[in-house]
Amino acid sequence: MAMLAAVNAVITVYIGPVNKLLSSLGGPIATSTTTGIYMVYGLLAYYIIRKPGTAVVTYAIGGTIQAMTGTVYGIASCFVAAACYMVIAEIIFAAMRYRNWSAGVLMLAGGAMVPLWFVFAANMFGYTAWPIGVLGIALVVRMLSGIFLCGLLTKVLGEALAKTGLLRRFAVSAKG
Repeated sequence: MAMLAAVNAVITVYIGPVNKLLSSLGGPIATSTTTGIYMVYGLLAYYIIRKPGTAVVTYAIGGTIQAMTGTVYGIASCFVAAACYMVIAEIIFAAMRYRNWSAGVLMLAGGAMVPLWFVFAANMFGYTAWPIGVLGIALVVRMLSGIFLCGLLTKVLGEALAKTGLLRRFAVSAKG
């Protein structure tokens, strides 16, 4: 969990400025395309470990490391985003009774983690000034990014890591 959170924090240091560039080139829609990358580490940890509370611990570690490494969005955004992601991920997997780890469920989780954070981000970063149509399109693009760059990518990365044998002590490698 800590390793994935640390890697994500470092990646976030580099994605933040890319998002600022995307925002200047294509506005809120362009910057919405990368949303899933910010969330993948916690969902990947959950996919590998498959135990209640994994999202809470992983996203908490990630938010803390992101805050310490610096972010173009401010320290508060690290913790609020992490809290939003962890709550939704825990709800989704509790609803699945920690038994369904299909691509569909991971994609559902990736998309579902977006709206709560979007509401907070809209207020923190002034998205509420955007026209309602732009807000709607941005939310849809972010959810699609969550579905594919978080949910589907989690499945692909998790399966690839499991095949290496490095995760044989974790639930992702258990047979059956």
